[in-house]
Amino acid sequence: MPVMSLQRLLDSVGPAVLSGVCAPGGTAVPVGDVVIAEPDGGFDLRPGDVVLGVNLTDRAQALRLLSLCAERSAGALLLKAPAAVDETVVTAASAAGLPLVQVEQQAGWAQVVSLLRAVLDSEGYVDSGSGTAGAEAGDLFGLADAIAAVIDAPVTIEDRSSRVLAYSARQERGDEARVATIMGRHVPDEVNAHFRRYGVFHKIAQDTGPIYVPAVVEGTKPRLVVPVHAGGDVLGSIWAIVPGPVPAERAEAFADTAATAALHLLRRRAGADVERLVLTDMVATVLHGQEGAADAARRLGLTTGPWRVIAVGVRCEDDGEAERQRLTVWERMSRFRGSRLRSPAAIVGGVVYGIVPAERVAPGADDGPGWLETLRGTAGRPAPLVAVGGLAASVPGLARSREQADDTLDLLRTGLIARDQAVHDEVWATVVLRHVARSAAATRIAGVGPLRQLVDHDRAHGTNCVPTLHAWLEAMGDPRAAAARLHIHPNTLRHRMRRLQDVVALPLDDPEVRTALLLQLTARQYSTEGGPDDTVSASA
Repeated sequence: MPVMSLQRLLDSVGPAVLSGVCAPGGTAVPVGDVVIAEPDGGFDLRPGDVVLGVNLTDRAQALRLLSLCAERSAGALLLKAPAAVDETVVTAASAAGLPLVQVEQQAGWAQVVSLLRAVLDSEGYVDSGSGTAGAEAGDLFGLADAIAAVIDAPVTIEDRSSRVLAYSARQERGDEARVATIMGRHVPDEVNAHFRRYGVFHKIAQDTGPIYVPAVVEGTKPRLVVPVHAGGDVLGSIWAIVPGPVPAERAEAFADTAATAALHLLRRRAGADVERLVLTDMVATVLHGQEGAADAARRLGLTTGPWRVIAVGVRCEDDGEAERQRLTVWERMSRFRGSRLRSPAAIVGGVVYGIVPAERVAPGADDGPGWLETLRGTAGRPAPLVAVGGLAASVPGLARSREQADDTLDLLRTGLIARDQAVHDEVWATVVLRHVARSAAATRIAGVGPLRQLVDHDRAHGTNCVPTLHAWLEAMGDPRAAAARLHIHPNTLRHRMRRLQDVVALPLDDPEVRTALLLQLTARQYSTEGGPDDTVSASA
């Protein structure tokens, strides 16, 4: 069994399944196989193994298992609450130097085992006779068993072409059509024709709730079907053979499994294919200008530029949903069939990056807006934030384009640009101002000189010295232009400037003083995350 670091294992499985981590020695430790702990401790445990305390809730049992794991140098111990968050257990794990990982309550243990083993198998791409496809399928078989337990019926997980990806145990409770489906790994044509006449596939494409299909063909029993969607795409469906109409509560619980299945299928696509993992590594190497970037770019087909880097960020507080959206965007960006978009893509640090021909997203390009709209609509609501970097004419320039895409995405995330997509060429001035603001904040430049007196005076007396000075400087001393910015009469602007000089004498005829004041005001304006500072906004 290949090994990987605990951190990579946690990242691959995701926070929707594995959340809190207590790792006194860090998460870079190597881990090996997955082991399910037996209550009596009679299980084979080797150094580095990941131990699952299945259905273990008692503190005393948790401490005994923890002690055994530490004694045999296990890689990590996985528990659910309350044992995983018990203060005594956490303290003991910390003292023993054993990583303790919390498994989310809603995650079934069968699902956790299959996820962990699929990730570990995909890391080494072990071929034990059935090839990598067998390891990938094993992951889904565990999920099928977990879903079958929810609906209390035998299930199959099928792709959108009705190809069987996995099936649960207890298929003896099925029917002749199910047997034929499993044997042939595909729904028989005559049965599919019945489902099509009943409108099942149309409903799978359009709906998200459970679909009840009565038994009207000889040799079949009723089905309850749940579509599996992600970002508007149909990934497949889950089929349960039921004796008849299902109570609403159980049908709803069955429908809830679609979200897990979607994440599972997306993760399976993204993580189980060796070529895609190699692609991700190559894209990351090019984006960060690391050693070997030129060779990686050649292998990616990036031989003739120019190109642009796209950075896509999702806006979702739920970690599991955010991961689903990132995987959906990544999938679409990598496989945009029937579209002009086809891009080497990777998920790095929670951001989806793509490298595309520059003409596809050039400002003012005829196909640019439609291209971006299509990508934005991929993950559902809220729409993702799409940032496009600057032009890159060479491979080293791609790292710079990625930096510019990151800067642009940062503006979108903080709300300094009030939209959800932007191209660096159009917002570079705001990027510059943002960097100036950060530098000024780090060196406290905004508090140097007489500007602080004006700020304090405005706050104490309700005056408008600071916005008046800011407008005057931006208008280069033109009273009419400055007055127009503040929506006041030019004479009012002149009166305010005279009163301002009574508060603090400013030699505004000195170009260095004017430049310094404008830099300070700009720094203050853009130093507040989410928008300009109200104390210096150019408003009356």
